[in-house]
Amino acid sequence: MSRNINNKWFEAQMGVNLTPIIVRKPMRLENFRGESFAVDANQMLYQFLALIRKPDGSFFTDAAGNVTSHLIGFAFRVTRLLCDYGVRFIFVFDGRPIPLKLRELDERRHRREKALAEWRRAIKEGRLAEAFSKAVSSTRLTSTMVEDVKMLLSAMGLPFVEAPSDAEAQAAFIVQKGDAYAVAGRDYDTLLYGSPRLVRNLAIRSTEFLPSKGYSKVLKPELIEAEEALGRLGITREQLVDIAILVGTDFNQGVRGVGPKKALQLIKKYGRIDEIPRNILPRIPENYSEVRRVFMEPDVRKEYSVKYAGLDEVRLMEFLHFEKGFSKDRVAKLIERMRSFYRSVGKDTTLREWI
Repeated sequence: MSRNINNKWFEAQMGVNLTPIIVRKPMRLENFRGESFAVDANQMLYQFLALIRKPDGSFFTDAAGNVTSHLIGFAFRVTRLLCDYGVRFIFVFDGRPIPLKLRELDERRHRREKALAEWRRAIKEGRLAEAFSKAVSSTRLTSTMVEDVKMLLSAMGLPFVEAPSDAEAQAAFIVQKGDAYAVAGRDYDTLLYGSPRLVRNLAIRSTEFLPSKGYSKVLKPELIEAEEALGRLGITREQLVDIAILVGTDFNQGVRGVGPKKALQLIKKYGRIDEIPRNILPRIPENYSEVRRVFMEPDVRKEYSVKYAGLDEVRLMEFLHFEKGFSKDRVAKLIERMRSFYRSVGKDTTLREWI
């Protein structure tokens, strides 16, 4: 299965792109041993659904045709990070979408429908490489997939939090409270929501395909510390939010022709969107104050649990093997891996003999 996926698809699923102005420190995965991360579970789900596929781009499924690609990712890739690298996770699931985001969600749905039609056409014509790419772009997350992952996490005893609205806002709040070291994800929105730290590309191996050059490059983990990043730019978090609004976020369309660097220049010169003269920038997002409030005063759950509940071996075997069709040997190895994890965090369990 190819993993050389054009990252433009991932960027299309995320919020604002601030890469040109944000300083990122190259890191190694080993640097984060023992650290806890709040992660947008829905975004991770999308990534697993995009990458864990058959050569023609179709999903892995159980005997009844139900998708299992996402479960493979959470059961076996996440637990490698837990056990082999000592990384801890608090998974955060999206709640109800903010009304301002409905336009963006509708546009994403149209893009997926178009890609799905192109995938089917590519399969019919035998263009498998193109089919895989189109299949990735057609990735759709269902409520059943989300509930499957929650069931799996519960069986493994791993903590998850259901956000009242945006998972990224909740993840940022968890880091603000000190219940996690950083948010793990590719999306800069968590910095806008106030996360003190963001770690991008937190994976055992992550690659990016560069179509113009015809090859892939390995993406290394990157650490962004908000205080340092804002200090280097000479701006406040609220000003960073205004920059993002000018560029465009999930909640508003940006100003045509204004990228991160130009937006930074404008905000540093005039202080905030409200003060930019209309002869300099005739058109600005009409709802900028409302979008600013979304980021500066996010809706989050103040009370939540981040405790590890312990491994439920029976439930895990029943769910993955008997319900989802994973082999007994494979699930037994997962149980053994989770036993090792819980020994490392002080919760021991007993591996049952499965007949």
